[in-house]
Amino acid sequence: MPATVVYVHGNGNKVRRELLKSQWDTALFGRDMAEASRMAYWAPLRYPEPLPDFGADPLDGGAEPMEELAAGPDRLALEPPEVFVARTLDEAQREAGDGGLEGRAVPDQDRLADWLRDMTYLADTLARTGEPEEPAEELPLEALPLPRAGRTALFRLLVERAFKDVHAYFFGGAGPAMRAVVKEALDGLDGGPLVVIGHSLGTIIAYEELREQGRDVELLVTVGSPLAITEVQDQLARPPAVPAGVAAWRNASDLRDLVALDHTLRPEYAPQERVTDLLVTNDSHNHHGITEYLAQPQVREPVQRLFGDHAGGPG
Repeated sequence: MPATVVYVHGNGNKVRRELLKSQWDTALFGRDMAEASRMAYWAPLRYPEPLPDFGADPLDGGAEPMEELAAGPDRLALEPPEVFVARTLDEAQREAGDGGLEGRAVPDQDRLADWLRDMTYLADTLARTGEPEEPAEELPLEALPLPRAGRTALFRLLVERAFKDVHAYFFGGAGPAMRAVVKEALDGLDGGPLVVIGHSLGTIIAYEELREQGRDVELLVTVGSPLAITEVQDQLARPPAVPAGVAAWRNASDLRDLVALDHTLRPEYAPQERVTDLLVTNDSHNHHGITEYLAQPQVREPVQRLFGDHAGGPG
């Protein structure tokens, strides 16, 4: 039987489900895959209306948000890092409200704040790239075509949204509903090879649902994932391990991706021989964009091999 791929999108609001699925299909296969792909679309659980069809996703580094951020928002760019961290943590905790801990034995929500703090300081380091006191040739990336305030705002937008959605998943009561979306997307798939691809927070949601189900998955692909972060692992319902039914797991990240601060799953997720950690180049503006991750040969080629003649062209 033919293969099927299930996508689990990442942080932030998205365009409508059908368009988002088609965008991922095109990036990975070069064409729409029709019934051969499914999108586990959890965005409506956090956002009442999807992004407009032709609006760019600021968390994917699109052109339109870049232009908007060139002129602001000043608040994100001008706050001292400590103020930004404290405000973002406070807002995330207020959003969580009485959502509870979903039965998890977690003593302190603030432990996740270490990840927030590390992301923020890396964001500010990347934003300084190309400034006179820190020449671009001494840093491992090219400067964005924006003033420093715009670069800072762009990276901090990713930090803020990524942290708040992850916090909502673990502490705001959103986790069970998000995992239910993945379960629904996986239901009824029998016979052919199954591929599951998650991005950012979507990697956590997909991973925990697969741990719960133990179903057979030929290939699990995670990109821009925070699953290697100790503070994130501390919040998982079960100790880190490769989900029982997963035959192979490929984890890809860019060294400049703020969300994937730790890039190696293999040391913590046994059996280690099933896990392959990959460093790739993601040249989206915030180095976290899903289109650029799916276009990497190390990501797309193993998936396309499972689809054989049905894979389509590179696009």
